[in-house]
Amino acid sequence: MTYMKEYYTKIIEALNTISEKEDKEIASAAKSMATAVMNGNSIYLFGASHAGIIAEDAFYRAGGFALFNPIFSPSLMLNVEPVTQTSKLERLEGYGDILLDSKPVKKGDILFIHSVSGRNAVAIDMALTAKERGMGVICLTNLEYSKQVTSRHSSGYRLFELSDTVIDNGGEPGDAVVSIDLLTQKVAPISTIVGSYTIHSIVLKMIEIFEEAGTDIPIFRSANIDGGDDYNSQLFEKYKDQIHYM
Repeated sequence: MTYMKEYYTKIIEALNTISEKEDKEIASAAKSMATAVMNGNSIYLFGASHAGIIAEDAFYRAGGFALFNPIFSPSLMLNVEPVTQTSKLERLEGYGDILLDSKPVKKGDILFIHSVSGRNAVAIDMALTAKERGMGVICLTNLEYSKQVTSRHSSGYRLFELSDTVIDNGGEPGDAVVSIDLLTQKVAPISTIVGSYTIHSIVLKMIEIFEEAGTDIPIFRSANIDGGDDYNSQLFEKYKDQIHYM
């Protein structure tokens, strides 16, 4: 089997696993989010470094859910130099509190955190503070990986230990999945692919709930299709109390 074929096989296996074994957790996450939205609350998404790609993928995208509010920090994104600063800052205790304080979060809101290892301080801080404020916390993590490592937060908690709903991405410790004969380090991570599938699956489950409730479904249209800008502007206005990125 070629390396590329092995990678493809690992991806399909991971997607099948999360579809079959995490369906209840995905449904639970969707129910929490949909209920929050119908109650007038807000949903926030966070991930540091590459984990933040999932928040970017779900945010302000054609066919995407309009009420996802990302928590972005330029210092945790991969365009910072030196790029190693992202690793240092996601381990900095107290930084997650600062980021959450930058948003108008309130009781009943939902915070979705993507962290593969679930060990770093920024995600732990954010989850702890969210819980203190009465928010629901949902995480997407690698349980096998996270259970093998210690927390980098003084509380000793890992992310899955603080979350109301835990979705396991079914990956391998270290994220990469393809073994190379001449390397000790595996190659080709899968968390981004699995994470994208997961967040959009949550949206699809939410839509089923909205349909059953007879509630409007705030989904973006492509801005590159005629009429898309006008339609999206109507969403911004209608849901301005639940949209915090405009």
